Amino acid sequence: MANIKEILAQNLKKNRRRLGITQPELAERAGLSTHYLGMIEIARNFPTADVLERLAAALGIKSNELFSVADSPEIAMEQLQHAFLGNLDQKLNNLDQVIEYALDKAIEKRFKDASLPIRK
Repeated sequence: MANIKEILAQNLKKNRRRLGITQPELAERAGLSTHYLGMIEIARNFPTADVLERLAAALGIKSNELFSVADSPEIAMEQLQHAFLGNLDQKLNNLDQVIEYALDKAIEKRFKDASLPIRK
């Protein structure tokens, strides 16, 4: 089982990534140095209560949520579905780009071939 520093580190990273912000962005929001925040996120340092409150406020959560060990099954399923749908959407966008590129090349080749003189 993870110790309290590791739980805090995991929850900080999870919530920061949920917001789509970088360590420097979170550090700025909470009034911390990026280095200090990084040390908290790798469970090397443990912040004071004041810093915990500033981090929670910067993340838009309650301070106690920084120490939650497990989400409810419903929340875990929602997070899994969100991650799955996000990955699926990204894969479909990549596939669309590949198909579009292949079609462009096929059309380009067809027009190039059509412009060649026909020999009998």
